[in-house]
Amino acid sequence: MSVLVVGLSHKSAPIATLERAAVGDDTLGKMLSDIVRLPDVAEAFVISTCNRVEVYADVDRFHGGVAGICELLSRHSGIPSAELTGSLYVHYEDRAVQHLLSVASGLDSVVVGEDQIIGQVRTAIRVAEEHETMGRVLRDLGRVALHAGKRARAETGIDRLGLSLVSVGIELALRELRLPGGALSGLSVLVVGAGTMSGLAVATAARLGADRVVVANRTRDRAQRLADSVAGEVADVADLAAAIARADLVISCTGAAGLVITEAIAREALSLRAPGAPLVLLDLAMPRDVDPAAGTLPGVSLIGMDRLSSEHAGVGAGDLSAVRAIVDDEFAAYGSAVRAAQVSPTVVALRAKAATVVDAELARLVGRLSEESLSGHALEEIARTVRRVVDKLLHAPTVRVKELASAPGGEDYEVALRVLFDLDPRAVEAVARAESDPLNSADQEGDDQQ
Repeated sequence: MSVLVVGLSHKSAPIATLERAAVGDDTLGKMLSDIVRLPDVAEAFVISTCNRVEVYADVDRFHGGVAGICELLSRHSGIPSAELTGSLYVHYEDRAVQHLLSVASGLDSVVVGEDQIIGQVRTAIRVAEEHETMGRVLRDLGRVALHAGKRARAETGIDRLGLSLVSVGIELALRELRLPGGALSGLSVLVVGAGTMSGLAVATAARLGADRVVVANRTRDRAQRLADSVAGEVADVADLAAAIARADLVISCTGAAGLVITEAIAREALSLRAPGAPLVLLDLAMPRDVDPAAGTLPGVSLIGMDRLSSEHAGVGAGDLSAVRAIVDDEFAAYGSAVRAAQVSPTVVALRAKAATVVDAELARLVGRLSEESLSGHALEEIARTVRRVVDKLLHAPTVRVKELASAPGGEDYEVALRVLFDLDPRAVEAVARAESDPLNSADQEGDDQQ
């Protein structure tokens, strides 16, 4: 089996395509189930954020896995395959592993080093676990990716500024409002939505000194809890135009399937404002919340994901180099562990064969020595001695073959072990199947919370 990733992101697809391909919480479980039902896929998890949709899978055939996943992405998004293919990228085996490590470390984000992606990767893995689409291969890979992401943030300054789409979006909004300095003092901020991104927007607005923070959400209780966290206010989402009219900056990040702030709502809001008062609409949702036509109205500036994608965070070259070194280090360690694990079934089969030979010879020996009236204690001591001798003879070669197998090209040593000891390939395959069965694997240790 081998790791495969098929996906699209802000680097490969236009915003309109990403919007259509986004996988909502309500459809993610169905998509995961469909993926693992593909004939060439054993395990899978999906990372779906505002700027990427990626399917990670453990497959036994490359072409079959790619074709099946591409067809499912087309079906779930409603995008014809011919149209979707131009936006997709495919990574396999080593490149797939390196890609996930880069993603978790923040190197592949819209805002390089943004601090949300590691949580999104963790969530993707947890959801796959809940839907029972994860097995040993992707579980181990997920742990390595999260570890790489934690190291990147702990050992380098890649997230020194606490960068996120929210903070970069607000920085752009302040430019539009011609208010340099990074502070929101004197401004009224309306946050539409009450999810994770909205929570970050509310906290950031309060931290930057906004005079007034207002939350509007379809579920008023959730809006109230979020507003209360910063001593803010709640607006009625049914009268969104009036709430927008009283704001200088509107940050919209709901999970709605359709537009939340239409051109008509924006036009009505403008009619309730003082003439010429600037209004910035920051749309962080995927699919988008704000009608692009609203951004063409007089006095309105619209900042969407396409604008954010063109911004580059001020991450230093030294930090980027340090994170890349961490990714390389984690990738090398993962590769060594995988190669060492691949020889394990052969080692187990060898020890099983040795035990079978020892048992047969001891049975024959007991039959002969019992005629000599040898005591039971003496026979037991002989049996223990023979087993100790065999264990000691096998110890060094089996430990050494695991060490050698962890290096590139180490599979040759496994082959040599099979040939030298005339191991039955079926016995080795049986051990490998047993070890890969998730029901037989040890429970996963919980990742430390970020």
